[in-house]
Amino acid sequence: MSKKLLPLVEGEACATALVAEPLTEIEAAGLATVFKALADPVRLRLFSLVASHAGGEACVCDLAASFDVTQPTISHHLKVLREAGLLDSERRGTWIYYRARPEALAQLSALLAPGAVSA
Repeated sequence: MSKKLLPLVEGEACATALVAEPLTEIEAAGLATVFKALADPVRLRLFSLVASHAGGEACVCDLAASFDVTQPTISHHLKVLREAGLLDSERRGTWIYYRARPEALAQLSALLAPGAVSA
C-alpha cells in the first residue's frame, strides 16, 4: 500500500488506511490538519459547495452569497481548505476559482473506508 495520500506535513504523505495499521505520529499530525480544516461548519459547507458546483469549480463570488459572513472571511476559509490540500485554486482576472482536488476526495475515502474504493 504505497499510494500517496493527502499531504500531511511538508514532504510527507499518508499511505495507510486507518484500519490497515496504526498511523505514525507524522501521519496523524498531518491528517489532523485536514480534519481540522473540515471540522469548521463554514469550511465544511464551502468544501461541499465547491465540490458539488456545476462544472466542478466555483468562483469565490458564487460562494459568498450562501453565507452570513463577509467575503474576506470566506476567502480565509477557502485558503485554509487549500492549504490542507483539499482545494486547488486559479486566479482569473479579479476572481479566484476553486475546485475540489479529486485525488483528495479519493484519498480521504480510501483512508476512512478502504474497502469502498478500488485501488
